[in-house]
Amino acid sequence: MNPRDTTTGKVLEEMVLSALTKGGYTYREQIIIGRRPGGGKHRIDLLVKTPDAQQIPVSMKWQQVSGTAEQKVPYEIVCLADAVRKSQGKFKKAYIVLGGEGWTLREYYLNGNLQEYLRNCESVEIISLEGFVAKANQTEL
Repeated sequence: MNPRDTTTGKVLEEMVLSALTKGGYTYREQIIIGRRPGGGKHRIDLLVKTPDAQQIPVSMKWQQVSGTAEQKVPYEIVCLADAVRKSQGKFKKAYIVLGGEGWTLREYYLNGNLQEYLRNCESVEIISLEGFVAKANQTEL
């Protein structure tokens, strides 16, 4: 049995970097933005800086085949919303970018259906890879 490739998220990350640069954004990779609710460091994939100096935490989830990334999305929403709330205005919103073909809950997440179960998480937007790239290209994050 071959071990699972757990580095596929890097593929997603690399796909958005040129779109961010084209849109006039700068970014830093693998940044700790605080602590997660319940403990532990909260490391995000990208901390994006907009042309007008706003900062946006971005978490990327890649699901190439069915697996555990789907189950991690709700907790990541809670963690990002907590980071926005505790940032004292440093962050106004955050993104979770979904890439890959292996999602069974992709449309459920992208259509906002999870919001029914999560309070105080409106500052976090779940977006497809394509949607994020389009917003980044047009400087609309």
